[in-house]
Amino acid sequence: MSPRDYVLQSVEHRQPEKLPLDLGGTPSSGISAMGYNKLKNALGINDRCNKVYDVVQQVAQPELNVLDALEVDVLCIGRTFNDRPEDWYDITLADGTLAQYPAWFRPVPAENGAMAACDEDGIIAKMPQGTTGFDQMVFPYLDGYPDDYRNLPAAMNKVHWQKLAHSPWDNAAMPDFWGELRRRALKLREQSGRALVITCGCNLFEWGTFLRRMDNFLMDIYTEPEEVERLLDALMEIHLSSLEKVCAAVGDVVDILRFGDDLGMGTGMFMSREKYQTLFKPRHTKLCEYVHRHSRMKTFLHTCGSIFPIIGDLAEAGYDIINPVQISAKDMDPAALKREYGKDVCFWGGGCNTQQVLNRAKPDEVYGHTRRMVDIFFRDGGFVFNTVHNILHDVPPENMMAMYRAVKAYK
Repeated sequence: MSPRDYVLQSVEHRQPEKLPLDLGGTPSSGISAMGYNKLKNALGINDRCNKVYDVVQQVAQPELNVLDALEVDVLCIGRTFNDRPEDWYDITLADGTLAQYPAWFRPVPAENGAMAACDEDGIIAKMPQGTTGFDQMVFPYLDGYPDDYRNLPAAMNKVHWQKLAHSPWDNAAMPDFWGELRRRALKLREQSGRALVITCGCNLFEWGTFLRRMDNFLMDIYTEPEEVERLLDALMEIHLSSLEKVCAAVGDVVDILRFGDDLGMGTGMFMSREKYQTLFKPRHTKLCEYVHRHSRMKTFLHTCGSIFPIIGDLAEAGYDIINPVQISAKDMDPAALKREYGKDVCFWGGGCNTQQVLNRAKPDEVYGHTRRMVDIFFRDGGFVFNTVHNILHDVPPENMMAMYRAVKAYK
């Protein structure tokens, strides 16, 4: 049995012999660059190589020797790009440790110690001093919806999540990108027995918040639903066109396609279940149907927060996997999640609470908490171990190691 087999068995709700583990397979299941340096030191790996592949979130691309040491079962195919030394340059992180940025990313100093990311028109994102990620500064539709969406791709490119995209998408302009994507994914599959993931986004609700700003778009859902649907339909054209290319290029090579659309807060959903069912579920269904019809990839949805009321809807829409499983949010009790939906979706996350436990508890408490979460989620498969979202810079290295010791007990 290969690591890929263990992952796919669990996704298909068959109990694998070993607990499958992800670290860095997606930009929402990884580790911050500062946290990564701590983890490497704890593992005794001191080669000073720390590539910040997701510059918006300042998330590291774990190296193969780190993944081998932890027995990680998943790889992102984006790691096959930016594979030359000249594709990176050295930087110093906020805590004084060393890392590398992609050669194309050149932030500049701004006021009050902030760093700014710019395009040809000016600042599109800022990382304030003392913080660990870039904040969006440009909201293209802040003043209202356009009459038509011919220029929607250009508007989307003003949003830092797209303009500062992580690999492989930062290489999308290279000659024969889709051919290169396939060749590199095939090589990675041949060389590795790990499950392969590609992140495609295809956000709907989130793109509304990126373009209109969160406060405006939340009001629009209730006061201007026709305008919301018009935007969503324009986004669907772009997303389905992208999925057509992805499925043709790697749909028979990659195991999992990762979507994203945060639908919940810590205290509840951003909207009523009825609004989700009316505006978003039919479109999510179309996206999942396309992937399942034109590839062998499983569909993975990253959606934060308190989403218990719609997990059944997400399963009906066709999502095979839910992440990050925010067990600290309202109504997201692990036992209830497993009892109600353990046969419908695979939980990829929820293995350790990153908001109150991993970063604040004692190592023995982290170990015990992790064992309890695995005991709940891993029964009858349907679980891939990951923390609740990324491991951040404030996590003590001894707590990381306590968590991974608990995981290894199941491997």
